[in-house]
Amino acid sequence: MEYTSITAEQLTDRPDPHTVTDSRTVYDGAIWDVCSESFRMADQEEPLTREFITHPGAVSVVVLDQHERILLINQYRHPVRKRMWEIPAGLLDVSEEPALKAAQRELGEEADLTARTWHTLVDFDNSPGSSAEANRIFLARDLGEVPESERFEREGEEAEIVAGFADLDDALAAVMAGRITSPTATLGILATHIARSRDWTTLRAPDAEWTSRPRHEG
Repeated sequence: MEYTSITAEQLTDRPDPHTVTDSRTVYDGAIWDVCSESFRMADQEEPLTREFITHPGAVSVVVLDQHERILLINQYRHPVRKRMWEIPAGLLDVSEEPALKAAQRELGEEADLTARTWHTLVDFDNSPGSSAEANRIFLARDLGEVPESERFEREGEEAEIVAGFADLDDALAAVMAGRITSPTATLGILATHIARSRDWTTLRAPDAEWTSRPRHEG
């Protein structure tokens, strides 16, 4: 393999659709499916086949109070048998719902909070080798409370959510020590710490372009 210098302008993930020769759903799930697709790489005669999770995408929210403390919620996650410190998050499972509106809805449903100031903090593809899930993390500030009469009745795992505000530096230390491992919380905490150190100049508009949002029709 030969190595070249990569310029700042080249540091952009870009769409690169390949010709799909076969696509079928091999598992039809309640929230997402597993798709098997065959596709051709350049200069290869035989197609490759990959199975992956289709996914509507998700949004997450880093919430900072007036003291720049971060809101963390503690929730049970059965696949890993852990109660994990996370940030509010949810699926983009409402048709045509803008990502910002979904984030605002999830903040109210999971934390009984509203926010007046919103920015795009960071985007990521959760596990691009095995899932189509794209996630946008927002930064929410200038908080208010959802009126008690309008609060969402949480069910399932969400019924046991415990929430609180933590010092951002303490949260960063927990990430670096491996004590917080949720991907959205980890990335959100790291990105927020960096953004604060740069006087919030890295923040993007809340409706910034998001080309990774899944539109798979498998």
